[in-house]
Amino acid sequence: MLEKFKQNKGILLIAIIAIVLRLISINKPDGLWNDEYVSWMIASIPFNDGFVKAVKSQCHMPFYYLYLKFFMALFGQSDLLLRLTSVFAGIISVGAMYFVGKEKDKTTGLLCAGLSAISSFLIYYSQEVRLYSILFFFSAITLLYTLRCIKNPSKKNFITLGISNFLILFTHTIGFVFVFFDLLLISINLYKKYKKTITILWTCIFSGLILLSPLAWKIFTTKTFSQWWGQFSISRLGYLLTDYFSPILTNLTNAPDTFRTDLLFIICAIIPAIIALFGIIKSLKNNKVNIGLLITTILTTAILCIASITGKLVFITKYSIEIYPILIYLTCFGISELKNNKLRQILIWTYCLISLGYLIISPTSAPKIRRAEGHKIMTDILERMAPEKDDIILIEYYSFDRFKKYFDFTNYRIISINKGNFPEYLSNNITYKEAYQNGKSLYKSMLLREIPNTHFSSKINNEIVKQLSPNQSIIMVTLDTVSFYPPDKVMNIAQNETMYNKTPLLFLLFSYIKEETFNTLASNLAVTRIEKKGNWTIIKFTKLKN
Repeated sequence: MLEKFKQNKGILLIAIIAIVLRLISINKPDGLWNDEYVSWMIASIPFNDGFVKAVKSQCHMPFYYLYLKFFMALFGQSDLLLRLTSVFAGIISVGAMYFVGKEKDKTTGLLCAGLSAISSFLIYYSQEVRLYSILFFFSAITLLYTLRCIKNPSKKNFITLGISNFLILFTHTIGFVFVFFDLLLISINLYKKYKKTITILWTCIFSGLILLSPLAWKIFTTKTFSQWWGQFSISRLGYLLTDYFSPILTNLTNAPDTFRTDLLFIICAIIPAIIALFGIIKSLKNNKVNIGLLITTILTTAILCIASITGKLVFITKYSIEIYPILIYLTCFGISELKNNKLRQILIWTYCLISLGYLIISPTSAPKIRRAEGHKIMTDILERMAPEKDDIILIEYYSFDRFKKYFDFTNYRIISINKGNFPEYLSNNITYKEAYQNGKSLYKSMLLREIPNTHFSSKINNEIVKQLSPNQSIIMVTLDTVSFYPPDKVMNIAQNETMYNKTPLLFLLFSYIKEETFNTLASNLAVTRIEKKGNWTIIKFTKLKN
């Protein structure tokens, strides 16, 4: 027993570090934010009461909701429990990466496990009620059996690889991009030995692609506002590397258009990324399999870039998480290949000290990042506003069902100006489809305030002001991260063609809606309380006695 412990003390120590780092600040006081809330909301729906329909309404596949539902059935639905389901996936992922690295040797296995254990990106998503922690695990298993199939193409290895690839497809909607290139890599490596089988496989794949082409066309032509909040920029490719290999996470939701060059970023982000890049390049020397793995990551990333440029998705680091195990493996493979032991130790310790130092010291490190859009922030403020029966609660950007886990809306009248219905508030002659297709031109004169928007003020007056009796209140809820432009800034952007084309329309429209709503209500009602916290602003208006 003691001998076995000594043999495995390295991976045991790494596992302890991984657990500790993933449990720091695990109980987030701000509650679930929108994407996390959607995960819980769908998983909480009974199978016989709309679960399948709810899953179909989302952009991701059903596995994660089933995974969450399983744990919820056993342990309950508290926010802490929901986050622990991702912690569990994050911990077993460290073990999976150990075995990935061991395909080369034990040293590489320990490096892969260690890098995964202290990865700020993985720590962050090990505390997030989303699919990315379990998706990384499936991707690590896929990499493990990709390597095993190439070295030893046995039936067992192919079956396990098939299962892991299926789980990626059953979890992540755009996972098919990675799976396609992964299968292509294996096929190229094994074609001479299994020419007939691989020919049949790709005949089936291309036949399937032809059959699914109408679905692909539907996805390509579907009109939605959901991706209007971010634009593609080359800097996002740089942030992909720094997000994966540094403790500073920049592209969690919407990265800056330019790459950071401040001293903190250079030391804590660029230096670790350069070390990783050095390892990746070193791993390619005289190694066709590693070159193939890197090409797989490049092609997968290229497809995501094209999709982002054409407006089908926003290029966020997490959407490419399937390639992350490969990048970790190549980094550790290259570092372990170094003949100069002193240089290898310097690189490893520099990387570890920067990562762990930032994780422990920085108030904005991965486990300490606040969910400033957490819905409990909003509902806590709402409770402090002390609404009375039949008061009106106006929620902008989200519908009220995104907050029911934390607040009972039964006794109040609810109005929502959200992503799905805002065109009807802004105009009586612009449909949702027209707003999506030509919104920038249709709403430009409105944003320039060339003419008063009497339609909007009339809707607010009729639906809210006239519905209030003396001493009744309306509580206006706004999300500042989508309505942060002041009126003069909105006008300046609309006047500048370059800036206007570049700026996501939803930010401009909800900034306009926020300002117009406030002005209309303030001209008829008294402002009795204002409170701001996190990314929320909540204002209470009261109708005074005549």
